[in-house]
Amino acid sequence: MESSSSSSSSALTISPRKLRTDLYSYSYQEDSNTPLVISVLASLIERTMARNERIAKNSPRGLSRYLRTGVFDCHETPDMTIQSYLERIFRYTRAGPSVYVVAYVYIDRFCQINPGFRISASNVHGLLITTIMVASKYVEDMNYRNSYYARVGGLTTNEMNELEVEFLFLMGFKLHVNVSVFESYCSHLEREVSIGGGYHIEKTLRCAEEIKSRQIVERRYNRIARVTL
Repeated sequence: MESSSSSSSSALTISPRKLRTDLYSYSYQEDSNTPLVISVLASLIERTMARNERIAKNSPRGLSRYLRTGVFDCHETPDMTIQSYLERIFRYTRAGPSVYVVAYVYIDRFCQINPGFRISASNVHGLLITTIMVASKYVEDMNYRNSYYARVGGLTTNEMNELEVEFLFLMGFKLHVNVSVFESYCSHLEREVSIGGGYHIEKTLRCAEEIKSRQIVERRYNRIARVTL
């Protein structure tokens, strides 16, 4: 089911105008297509992770100052790409484009407030489900319980509750997003699309698959290492 969705998405090309129309005129119907912002956000997150990975290789100590932010590290990294994970969250929560924009604001704000934190394969899923849940509570009038978000994100209810509390404190409860800030982040997303003369989802999916393959190899290596030890 996911593969057919991905294959149909790979043929799409997103333009800035198309993204803006989707951001501001999205139709909240039960059978609505996945918002375009999800693909753009997935691309941004993937690039950030790749950049952080390069930093870690050049300066191993650069990623060691996690402070309390290690709470987002997963005991076992979900076997899903960022694109697939965001699509799953949308499929089961039906959160509209504005929620993902606000979540993007929160992620950027969180990284600024906590400069020792770096988005990586081990913490990205926990960070995404938490920011989207908190953003949904900020944007939407009605929301699912934390226990529901936990199931969607592959966590226990206690883990989801802990992530929310830790995130709020690490953010200093700075959750307000005014109209000008929202507009500026929408404009940033549009610029990301326009830089390449149109955003091709296929590139993001290919990059995500490469990262996924590396994660699988790393997990196999770690299992062999544990057995050897």
